[in-house]
Amino acid sequence: MSLGDEHGARGEDGGYGGTGQTRTRLPDSAGDVHGGPRRGGRSSSRSLVTVVGVVVLLIAAIAFANRGDGDPGATSDEGTGKAGAAPTSASGERPVRSKTAGIPTGYAQDDQGAQSAAANYAAALGSDSMFITAKRHEILKTIAEPGALDRLRSGFDADYSAALLAKIGLAEDGSAPSGSTFVNRTLPVGTKVTSSSTDAATVEVWCNSLFGLTGETSTKPVTSGWFTVTVKLNWADDDWKVLGTSQKTGPTPVNGDNPVSGSDEIGKAVEEFGGFTYAR
Repeated sequence: MSLGDEHGARGEDGGYGGTGQTRTRLPDSAGDVHGGPRRGGRSSSRSLVTVVGVVVLLIAAIAFANRGDGDPGATSDEGTGKAGAAPTSASGERPVRSKTAGIPTGYAQDDQGAQSAAANYAAALGSDSMFITAKRHEILKTIAEPGALDRLRSGFDADYSAALLAKIGLAEDGSAPSGSTFVNRTLPVGTKVTSSSTDAATVEVWCNSLFGLTGETSTKPVTSGWFTVTVKLNWADDDWKVLGTSQKTGPTPVNGDNPVSGSDEIGKAVEEFGGFTYAR
């Protein structure tokens, strides 16, 4: 489902475009990639020297990586000698202190806390619970900035109309047809802070998603998609809260060559594999 401020509803096909595949041919290992004859003589001794050199360099690299204060996620800032966290490294800080309505809450009032909040809130707003009125209101009450709650609630209520539910193949109460499982899951891949201050932050969350209906009679099979959600946060009630969201398609990687699983396998996987608490 779209997470945008304009509350544009995801289409019945999930709102994502087509796919493509690219295959790369590797050189024939049996031949000489340069097309010329191989040299004889001291090739064996040279190979041995090369192997020994690689091993020595590997040992040296491991020893270098283990130096410092013991933080494997730390890097050195040039010219300062200070240790700084790499963009994708874990902070080592406890990401959340509690849960409310099943959603992680209680974030640190800093950039990493804002990123953790944005990722978890994107997952909640992109879940199948949003299609059930009572659960949707509970999610919004938990994560919305108090002054923005009424606006967000009325916007999302308009999005999740009876007409949309019928178009997707759901009943008026948001339930799936008998013998089917409705799938709407958002999987954050990474986060990026685009602006921040003491009491406000804007975070982009790159996401993968699953959307559709399982079942032998389903005409809307579960598909995957990629999009980026921009989450605007304010610091309120001693936590990061959602002021508004918007969404754009991509970045989208090339699909792999994995065989497509059957509807029953997908439905079973969704029921058996639970979600995660996302954090930096």
